[in-house]
Amino acid sequence: MKKFFKITGITLLVLLIVLFTLPFLFKGKIISIIKVEINKNINAKVEFQDVDISLIRKFPRVSVAIEELQVTGNGLFVDDTLIAAKNIDISLNLMSVIKGDKMTIYSVEVNSPRIHALVAKNGSANWDIVKEDSTAKTTGEEKPMNLELKRYAINDGYILYYDSAGNMSSEIFGLQHEGSGDFIADNFTLSTRTSTDAVNFTYGPIPYLVNTKTIVDADIEVNNKTSTYTFKNGEVALNELKVTSDGFFQLVNDSTYKMDIRFNAPSTDFKNILSLIPVVYQKDFAKVKTSGKAIFNGSVKGTMAGNQLPAYHVNLEVANGFFQYPDLPAPVKNINLALKVDNPDGVTDHTVVDLSRAHFEMENDPFDLRLLLKTPVSNMWIDAAAKGKLDLAGITRMVKLDPGTSLRGLLNADIALKGFVEAVQKKEFDKFTALGSLRLDKFFYKSKDYPDGVELARLLMTFNPKNVTLNEASGKYLNTAFDANGSVNNLLGYALKNQALDGVLNVKADRVDVNKWMGTTDSSATDTASAGPFIVPANLDMLVNAMAGEVKYDNLLIRDLTGSLQLKNETVKLDNIKGNALDGRIAISGSYSTRINKKKPAIALQYDVEELDIQKTFLAFNTVQKLMPIAKFLGGKMSSRLSMTGNLGGDMMPDLTTLTGNGTLLLIEGVLQKFKPLEQLGDRLNINELRDLTLREVREKFEFNQGKIFVNPFKIKVKDIEMEIGGMHGIDQSLDYTINLKMPRALIGTKGNQVVNDLISKANAKGVPVKLGETINLNVKMLGTITTPDIRFDLKETAGSVTDQLKDQAKEFVKARIDSTTKAVNDTLQSLKKEAVKEASETLKKQLFAKKDSTGVSDTSKNKPQKPEDRLKNAGKGLIENVNPFKKKK
Repeated sequence: MKKFFKITGITLLVLLIVLFTLPFLFKGKIISIIKVEINKNINAKVEFQDVDISLIRKFPRVSVAIEELQVTGNGLFVDDTLIAAKNIDISLNLMSVIKGDKMTIYSVEVNSPRIHALVAKNGSANWDIVKEDSTAKTTGEEKPMNLELKRYAINDGYILYYDSAGNMSSEIFGLQHEGSGDFIADNFTLSTRTSTDAVNFTYGPIPYLVNTKTIVDADIEVNNKTSTYTFKNGEVALNELKVTSDGFFQLVNDSTYKMDIRFNAPSTDFKNILSLIPVVYQKDFAKVKTSGKAIFNGSVKGTMAGNQLPAYHVNLEVANGFFQYPDLPAPVKNINLALKVDNPDGVTDHTVVDLSRAHFEMENDPFDLRLLLKTPVSNMWIDAAAKGKLDLAGITRMVKLDPGTSLRGLLNADIALKGFVEAVQKKEFDKFTALGSLRLDKFFYKSKDYPDGVELARLLMTFNPKNVTLNEASGKYLNTAFDANGSVNNLLGYALKNQALDGVLNVKADRVDVNKWMGTTDSSATDTASAGPFIVPANLDMLVNAMAGEVKYDNLLIRDLTGSLQLKNETVKLDNIKGNALDGRIAISGSYSTRINKKKPAIALQYDVEELDIQKTFLAFNTVQKLMPIAKFLGGKMSSRLSMTGNLGGDMMPDLTTLTGNGTLLLIEGVLQKFKPLEQLGDRLNINELRDLTLREVREKFEFNQGKIFVNPFKIKVKDIEMEIGGMHGIDQSLDYTINLKMPRALIGTKGNQVVNDLISKANAKGVPVKLGETINLNVKMLGTITTPDIRFDLKETAGSVTDQLKDQAKEFVKARIDSTTKAVNDTLQSLKKEAVKEASETLKKQLFAKKDSTGVSDTSKNKPQKPEDRLKNAGKGLIENVNPFKKKK
């Protein structure tokens, strides 16, 4: 018996050793086969972190898990990730691994995949990455992979589908999907189960599904010879709406699909349709009282290939709908709806959306809508109307909103639109009808996103064929009381076809706290970074003329502000912004652009300030603290002009290393005190007059680049001491200045004379005879940092000007500036080249629902996108100017 247990124990131990060691023995072989198969079959960049092999996880089969897989596209999609997955776990036959002839796959499990399926405007798809297997056809060689698949699964998946050509998009969250069957048989039944946390689907301007929980159970008859998948009585649940479906789907080739699918909920309760409305479904939906009937059905039939889509039909009707929350006092009643969406042949431009009837009543206030939309691509035709009045406060008595939400106001609408949208763009206003008004009184809205509330005392908009006129708008937001008026053109093209919106707005405000508007509640806090740069939309061309009694930005307070902002080409331009601040006057122009880089916006700034208080200016601007650190020790008044370009970081603060520019500074009057470099100079020379300087009418020119500030030589006189100063300092507060001092020897104390005598002795020791008269020319090098200066002296009776002495330093500065400018140009060109190559797919990275894609451009001649060569040319303008610190300005 002991011998039996001993043998058994040894056998089990050997088996355990084998189970743990075999994966390591065959890991290299398996990884090699995986890489060979990927390179042989996939035309894309495929990366994975590791391959985890286990005999225990799915014993008796080998489990091979490809960790952190990422597949990046090619061509138009070279920078787009097609698939990223936490891991892909493949179950293999153990003996096929040992023999090494071919590997038999039994199951595949994909965990946390993120799939971006994109179709560009030219119809090309980013998933078209599989190479043609020409060698197998000609040589008859077997592949090392043999598929005997029995099961597959996707866990916690995310799928984004965006068809730019078909103007269609879908987004799936929390996908759980599994299928099982005898995949190697010519005909078999595939049993599937699918569930999602949320599905969004938009076609054209209409979102058909929004955050819809979905469950699909279907048994599919698979014909492997014809790649046809047929199903009957498939069950689909969209929130509470149950739909049956039947039909077939056929894979003709890698890019062509045929289908004939029908779905139907012929007679269902209105409550099931109501569940598709997110704001209702997400708030105690099970307790909602409802009545009324609904019909929902549709079909999809035809071929999908490239830009070609199948024909489709959707029909939705609601009769005498009613719903009420049991703990709310009022119902929404008499809900009647008739919606048909028809496309007879798959051509998007032949789609017809007909909302012939939409009626509901809230506390006996009726509201009616209708919409007929045709030819949405070539020249959209619209016939729409909205009429009724709503007491918005009544919504809170009928529909449950998020906790802390307040809503009130009186809405009156009577609007009618009819005609071709293109007629408005061509200013053929006789071919388009637009009339009516929208009025909102005593509006107030408060929620967790707007905790301070948005208030509109009055809003009046009138509609005509030319534009929408904002006759009046007055309200309050973030303690800013404002009035506005103006006009907006092409509102329909912007809302329905993502075309450019242009217009003029005039805004007047009493006070604006920009820190609050940007989400920065405390400018003194250390964690005041915004959530990210503000992205300027591409399809806006708006001029905003503004007046404000008081504007606070960071630590700066500006009064009596006037000026204008132009939003165009993904750029905000500031024009002639004027105001009173820091005990002086300021005038600012400039720009902020996210056209080239969305994460690091480009900025340009020109300012002209007069008689500002230096200390207040230093405390107000972090940039001044870095570029002019001496201002911390300087009191008085100054005037200045500055021009600069650079970038902001993700926190919307300037990236000081990217700033390049030049300017002038006039110190009208001031006192320089407690400036350690000068204090040390005064101590070394024993001259008290150098410790604290009283200055008047001091002018200097400066330039900055890559964190270095070059100050052109300037002259000042302190009592009987003449000083010429020039050099460079860094944003790290490093110093590299040259000072030529011309001063009476009688002014130098004992310590100063000792310094001079030491310099004479050193010069004589080197064979350089030095004789000093009553006036000493002393050369000073000011090195080190502002807090730990390093003062060095030299006697140069013929030292010449500081300009001559700084030539080498200036050359280095110019070279650094040219280098950085060249890099900026190259980076810009490369970015624009990529942007030009990716023009067709750029819109895929924008929000898919509600908000329009910021890269959309109008097809009118006024808003045509620039040619790539023109864009490159314009982007380079101004980037290679101002590289010489000593050049004269016109």
